[in-house]
Amino acid sequence: MQSSENSWVLITGASSGFGREFAQQYAAEGRSLILVARRLNELEMLAEELRARYAVDVLVQQADLSSIDVIIDLHRDLHDRNIVVDILINNAGYGLQGAFLDEPLESSLAMIDLDIASLTAITRLFAEDMRARRKGHILMVASLLSYQGVKNFAVYSAAKAYVLRFSDALHRELKGDGVVVTALCPGMSDTGFASNAKQKITPLLRRVMMQPQPVVQAGIRALQAGRMSVVPGFGNKAISVLTWATPRRFHQGLMEHVMGV
Repeated sequence: MQSSENSWVLITGASSGFGREFAQQYAAEGRSLILVARRLNELEMLAEELRARYAVDVLVQQADLSSIDVIIDLHRDLHDRNIVVDILINNAGYGLQGAFLDEPLESSLAMIDLDIASLTAITRLFAEDMRARRKGHILMVASLLSYQGVKNFAVYSAAKAYVLRFSDALHRELKGDGVVVTALCPGMSDTGFASNAKQKITPLLRRVMMQPQPVVQAGIRALQAGRMSVVPGFGNKAISVLTWATPRRFHQGLMEHVMGV
């Protein structure tokens, strides 16, 4: 995956957390970047930092990806500018912790719009371009919670289960067309997601919390290797194995304990 004059990495949700770390690591490889998020100031500051440190091309696109029309406009604009997206990092996402019936309906629907509908739309548009070129890479940021329904994360875990299964299917569908699709399933990570999701951080969660750098590194390596999916971290891998090896009442109860619910 060497850099070329017109080969770009598009990272959604790039202003913080995993998205920011993806930008740092790809910039260190000398890749040209398209950073997409709602927060323009954060994007511009990150872009300036990456240009100065790594001497790479960085485009900033302020966009609310919960709107399908915005995604279509973004794709059209890049196409009109002859910008080729060789790597798509589907990182933008939204989550909340809380009992399903205690959360406003609009919050749950907003999660579905961004985590499912918008991810599907942006994948459809850029994957079609990749298939036409018979070359491309797509990384879907799912979650360890995608392996099971978790109390007080009902909509989020279900949405991330969609991301994982969608990614699994596309991995097989597009492999013969030269397009690699990989799912990254991180556990608890120090990205700021917990505070945004109003999530309670238990002492156990704090002990197993990973930093963004090794999580993103695992995702990039898995994508480069053409893997179907990756779960970073030994403890997270153990939980994913337990999900398949134990009855639902056991592993769901275990996850409730781990997540402090």
